[in-house]
Amino acid sequence: MTPVQRDLARHAIGLDGRHKQSFRNHFVTGEGSADHPHWLAMVESGHATRRRCSILTCGDDLFRLTRAGAELVLDPGESLNPDAFPAVLA
Repeated sequence: MTPVQRDLARHAIGLDGRHKQSFRNHFVTGEGSADHPHWLAMVESGHATRRRCSILTCGDDLFRLTRAGAELVLDPGESLNPDAFPAVLA
């Protein structure tokens, strides 16, 4: 994950240096925006999922991080909200 992708991913889950736990998991962007190619790359690498052109997003794509992608961007002392990222049972 590139530094730009990491910043976008942290924004998507609400980690901004003030919060220690994620509180959302979404990012809306569309073709032609500077961040869209970064999200497509994260989907390709398995760090995010993409829902294309939703009416709820005014035709833009809705991206969400996978658990693997979200865990990758956590800083020490941060955690994922269990409602958005349920525990994985072994």
